[in-house]
Amino acid sequence: MAHMRYGFWILTACILFVIGIGAGILVSAVVPEDIVEFFSEEMTALGELGEIFSPFELSTAVFIYFKNVTALILSFIFSPILCLMPVIALVFNGSFISFISTLVLQEESLGFLLLGLLPHGIFELPAFIIGEAAALSFGATTIYALFSKRGSNILMPVFKKNMKYLLLAFILLIPAAIIETYVTPLLLQ
Repeated sequence: MAHMRYGFWILTACILFVIGIGAGILVSAVVPEDIVEFFSEEMTALGELGEIFSPFELSTAVFIYFKNVTALILSFIFSPILCLMPVIALVFNGSFISFISTLVLQEESLGFLLLGLLPHGIFELPAFIIGEAAALSFGATTIYALFSKRGSNILMPVFKKNMKYLLLAFILLIPAAIIETYVTPLLLQ
């Protein structure tokens, strides 16, 4: 467990995200009313934030950046609790994106959807996967270390390595927030 390579955690994060995407597509096809209501509430909250934080403003980019960084930090901090936070984050975000995408495709073209997701997504999605993989790795290693005789010897090197990956995720979130604030709105006009 402790010697698992980071690539394993990246793969695990990707699989969980894809499971979420599948779940979102399935939900949009089956569309139980309470789930649609849940996602609608999320969309309403995002719409309200959109009214507060306008495109083309530095405060919007700063808000997007710190919202994403905070989500990764919380996932990392709480990952030792059975890795629930990163697992939930990966599956939920995958399902939310695919569910919203299916709704957008009912009203708009595939090109419109891709213009709304890809420019900032090419930075934000890798940052999200890298950050959540670091959280999974740290959480699983912490759990393993609790039951291992050499627990303290394995935890600190894994923590340091995962902090580097988390820092990389934070760096990737900078251009993602800038593009989402200044480029994506132009493309969707």
